Amino acid sequence: MALVLLALTVVLLMGGASVGSTGWESVLRMRDDPVSWQIVVDIRLPRSLGAWLAGALLGLAGAVAQGLFRNPLADPYLLGSASGASLGSAVGLVLMGSSVTSLNLLYRLGMTGMAFVGAACAVALTVVLARNVQNTLRLLLAGVIVGVVLGAVRDLLELRHPDILQAMQAFTLGTSAFVGWEGCVLMAAVLLVCGLATWACARVLDGLTLGEATAASLGLPLAQLRYGLVAVLALATGTSVAQTGLIAFVGLAAPHLVRSLVRVGHGRSTLLAAAMGGVLLLAADILARWLVAPQELPVGVLTAALGGSYLLWRMHRSTRAGGAM
Repeated sequence: MALVLLALTVVLLMGGASVGSTGWESVLRMRDDPVSWQIVVDIRLPRSLGAWLAGALLGLAGAVAQGLFRNPLADPYLLGSASGASLGSAVGLVLMGSSVTSLNLLYRLGMTGMAFVGAACAVALTVVLARNVQNTLRLLLAGVIVGVVLGAVRDLLELRHPDILQAMQAFTLGTSAFVGWEGCVLMAAVLLVCGLATWACARVLDGLTLGEATAASLGLPLAQLRYGLVAVLALATGTSVAQTGLIAFVGLAAPHLVRSLVRVGHGRSTLLAAAMGGVLLLAADILARWLVAPQELPVGVLTAALGGSYLLWRMHRSTRAGGAM
């Protein structure tokens, strides 16, 4: 399966470099035309690679969330990171007084940093309110509360500063259009760190599948490893959201697809979920650019529609079979 996902990634990256307002012409004229070279190398390739990396981070975070909470409906935004990132971006827009389409590198780094800090603070607040990560029910409830409260604060900020509404719309709908090579390097580094950390914590995820008591009987340091997994969840989600905005269902659907195709332990399944998430988001990004070309759909809207349809189909199928998702 890993080889299939790798092959799909290569094919989709080639497709992503070819999809745009000028189509294949820019690829064919790259050697002789500096403008075509710039379009492909500086715009399309980083955008396509960034979409794959963002999807991989969400897929990895989704697999960690579902294993940590032992809930197949858990997603990367469960601990309030989405609302925190949105609030951080709104604060950044108010402070910097610019639009999300600004090409100023310092501005882009500032917005990315604000979104990431917002996501990290939201997860930290969730853990503090839950008092620890031992009680998963308290952690889930705290995440819901933090998400609702921070979302309300963001809405109040938008009402107080209506000039940021258009820029915030681009963030909340999700897009990979503003990802550059710097963002790709950052996401690749975070994906490597989170992937290694998840691999190291795979035993606790396998143990939790059998229940709390069984995991504890294996002699695993559950508290420390849970904090580590929550940190991985926050780092992966926050980095992805900071670069591409809020993109729905990728982190929820990718682990489901992997589980429906292979039966392996969490060490391999989380990495496969990362690769699946990358393929899903890159394919959706290409489709969003192609469907109404030369215009484009927000990729977050497309993933929500396709992901929601997929999960409804899974629910219908499991209901008819009398089983669980």
